[in-house]
Amino acid sequence: MNLAILRRCVVWLGPLIAGCSTPLAAPQPTLPLINACFVTDDGRVPVVLELAREPEQRKVGLMERTQLAERHGMLFEYQAPRRADQGFWMYRTRIPLDVAYLSEDGVIGTIRQMTPCSSSIPANCPTWPAGVPHWHVVEMNAGFFDRHGITTGHRLALSATECREG
Repeated sequence: MNLAILRRCVVWLGPLIAGCSTPLAAPQPTLPLINACFVTDDGRVPVVLELAREPEQRKVGLMERTQLAERHGMLFEYQAPRRADQGFWMYRTRIPLDVAYLSEDGVIGTIRQMTPCSSSIPANCPTWPAGVPHWHVVEMNAGFFDRHGITTGHRLALSATECREG
C-alpha cells in the first residue's frame, strides 16, 4: 500500500477508532439523600448518604467523583443478603474510600480501606471482599471511620429519632 494512502487512512480513521473506545462513566445522577448516623459507644456520628438501591445506581456508585464532602457518603442497599466473598472494587473511582459492610440490621461486620485503581481495564482492578455476609454497604472518604472511632460492631441508624443525641 502506498504510504500516502496509509497516512490518509490514519487521518480519517483515527477519530473513528478513538470514538469507539469505552467512554468514561459520568458521575452518578442525583440520588436521594438521607440523613443517618453511626451509633458508637461514645455517641452518634451524623452523616448524609446518597442512596443507591437500583442495580445501575450500585454499579456506578462513586465512579468519576473527584471529591466527597466530609461526612458524606453512599449507602448501597441490596434486596437479598450478599455472600462474604462478594465485595467492592475501585474501577473508575478517583478518590480513596473506606467501605463498611453491614448486616441486615445495620451492624458493621468489616471495614476495608480501598485505593483508586488507575487501570482502564476492569479486570486489573483489585476487589475488597466483605469477609462477612452483608445486606448494606457504606462508602465514605478514606480515614472517616478511624477519625470518628467507628469500628466493627457499631451500627448505622437511618431513623431521625435514633440519631438525635440525648
